[in-house]
Amino acid sequence: MYPEFMIVGMREELTRLGVEEARTAEAVDAAAGKPGTTLVVVNSVCGCAAGKARPGVALALQHSTRPDRSITVFAGADLEATDRARGYFTGIRPSSPSVGLLKDGKLVYMLERQQIEGRTAPQIAEALSAAFEQYCGA
Repeated sequence: MYPEFMIVGMREELTRLGVEEARTAEAVDAAAGKPGTTLVVVNSVCGCAAGKARPGVALALQHSTRPDRSITVFAGADLEATDRARGYFTGIRPSSPSVGLLKDGKLVYMLERQQIEGRTAPQIAEALSAAFEQYCGA
């Protein structure tokens, strides 16, 4: 578990965009259990989270079509919340960072760490935006 002072800025990179922190399992369930689409970002302290995943999510959230809500959990800090979020990622092994898109509580799209590491932030945003168009549209 990481000390809170180490991750405050990394949390703020997403929360200042309107991504809600889900720091408990109950908070994850409250968001993921709502009808519609939920973006779930598993944040972390690694370099690919800082240089690729968080900036990619930030760019994607500027797209005209977006999920109904977006939440983030922090791997290594919010252990219970992270475990619960990963529980929605059926068939996917745990990795961080990662980004899942749920529709009515079911996983419909996933970007795992190995897919994030090999892409730039704009490429991640493009992939997420395409998923938003496919699953979040009217």
